[in-house]
Amino acid sequence: MEQEDAIRQGLGSLHGIPLFKSFIEGWPQVKAFQARPDDLLISTYPKSGTTWLSEIMDMIYHNGNAEKCRRDAIYNRVPFLEMKVFKGPSGVEQLENTPSPRLVKTHLPVQLLPTSFWEKDCKIIYMARNPKDVVISYYYFHLMAKVHPDPGTMAEFLENFMAGKVAYGSWYDHVRGWWEKKQEKKILYLFYEDMKKDPRQEVQKILQFLGKELSEETVERILHHTSFQEMKKNPAANYETMAFTFMDHSLSPFLRKGGGGFGRDVPGLYFSPPLWLQIFNVCEDLPPLFSCPQVSLETGRTISLWPRMSALTSTTRSTWQALTSTSRWRFEVLISLPRRIALLLALPVGRVDPDGVSFTNSLFPLQ
Repeated sequence: MEQEDAIRQGLGSLHGIPLFKSFIEGWPQVKAFQARPDDLLISTYPKSGTTWLSEIMDMIYHNGNAEKCRRDAIYNRVPFLEMKVFKGPSGVEQLENTPSPRLVKTHLPVQLLPTSFWEKDCKIIYMARNPKDVVISYYYFHLMAKVHPDPGTMAEFLENFMAGKVAYGSWYDHVRGWWEKKQEKKILYLFYEDMKKDPRQEVQKILQFLGKELSEETVERILHHTSFQEMKKNPAANYETMAFTFMDHSLSPFLRKGGGGFGRDVPGLYFSPPLWLQIFNVCEDLPPLFSCPQVSLETGRTISLWPRMSALTSTTRSTWQALTSTSRWRFEVLISLPRRIALLLALPVGRVDPDGVSFTNSLFPLQ
């Protein structure tokens, strides 16, 4: 335990973004990093499918040759740009010794990305995942990754996550920043939930983005090799080769679940209606991708749910508060959202009536 406590590090602030202190110490090296024109940057908020996407990209770069993708651990095949902990090479040092074309991983928010990536017009793939699955996965990762601060209880960690007081800051600012940047730069913006539902379609999007053609047989090999079942048992992808000093897989495996479910598998975890409202309220000033939903009441009248409760009329506010505070609601509601908005904000899509509740994508389980 003493060794574990000694290795865990706190967070500092880099231009207003919470970041590991050792990463901040290495920031001058990261800021001065020289990208190459043929670099491919993989960017995500933490626990949003980074390793999965990295393995897919390495398989694409090696034309579906699984043996070549077992040549080394994923964290060496796709170096982590801003990584700097204790002894060993930093991410920048790893990348400097990596031949082109390089795959580069980062969790940096868009405003902190080294300018050389923009100057060299590098291709970038960003993947976003709904915040509810992110926060649960991030919590378990903090437990097993000993370089992270102690997460405390799930409730404490959730509070910090909602306040943007975890490494890399606000999930909302992160996904929004990269979404806005894609309007002007060479960025392919993917969604974890889309990749989970139809990986073949998403791999084809990547191939089109790269201007690369692969046979159906090769694509099939890529899909098989990068399936959750295969990656979970692959030492080159599941981080089992990472020293125990840094990761304790007995506390939680690195590839824990690989799906969605919004925390239904977490014992004792209950996302109450007020918490749902809290998550919803953080939507202020988000771009059209994350537009707030509309609610159609049984009267047929449609009301818009604005980012902040203070923006609602007293009648609408009292109606919404009633919706989030009762367990058996006495009127019919249909919340209808574009699929991606519903997935990313994890808002419910379904129906409520006097006889019970039926949600197809419920943010919180009802008691």
